[in-house]
Amino acid sequence: MAVAIGVAVLIVVLFLFSGLNVLAEYERAVVFRLGRLTPYRGPGVIFIFPIIERMLRIDLRTITLEIPAQDVITHDNVTVKVSAVLYFRVVDPSRAVVEVENYLFATLQLAQTTLRSVGGQTELDELLSQREKLNARIQEIVDAQTEPWGIKVVLVELKNIDLPQDMQRAIAAQAEAERERRAKIIGAEGEFQAAQKLADAADIMARSPITIQLRYLQTLKEIAAEHNSTTLFPIPIDILEGFMDMRRRAAQAPPAAGGAPLKQPA
Repeated sequence: MAVAIGVAVLIVVLFLFSGLNVLAEYERAVVFRLGRLTPYRGPGVIFIFPIIERMLRIDLRTITLEIPAQDVITHDNVTVKVSAVLYFRVVDPSRAVVEVENYLFATLQLAQTTLRSVGGQTELDELLSQREKLNARIQEIVDAQTEPWGIKVVLVELKNIDLPQDMQRAIAAQAEAERERRAKIIGAEGEFQAAQKLADAADIMARSPITIQLRYLQTLKEIAAEHNSTTLFPIPIDILEGFMDMRRRAAQAPPAAGGAPLKQPA
């Protein structure tokens, strides 16, 4: 009799210990009692009545979900392959179990369809240059759809955008043409500024002729600094103006009477 009681007590103790479960800080237990949902439990040590209750562990940490490359036809009819990464976490374990059969698979499928839909509404240039805007749009749509499941979408990031070879060559040619256009504009602006400065310098020299003499002196100084064997001395035009006036007056003087030029006495 005592042996039977001892065996019964041992069985009861083992039965009770089999219901003990330890949950980590990031885990919660969704418990069903005879098929009916009860408030989730954890973290720490919890007790689950064997046979009567059933437990499902739910991880509350942020989950990284890779979205495979999707064939996307953009708004301007360009076919590209786009892949992304989705970050989400469970905020309500009970709804994540009850409202959807498999929240991981459901979230992945929803993210794929949303990526194709948003990409189809976007032109290629916007898809390449405004990734942050597209990330925010996809996150907003997916988060709104998964909110009834107790899931919070934290972040969506476009990972890769694969373009066809002919489109890559076209974009490269466009970028090269844009760089050439900018280079020509910069060169033209430089020429314009140089011409403007020369015109300003000419106006200053016209108002102050002495600046020409100073420029001559500066040129002589630069030539002397080169240690040349031959030195050229620029002659100011003002010095030659007197001789040029004398030549013009001599050419314009009327000839002497008789038509023969006057001879100077010896």
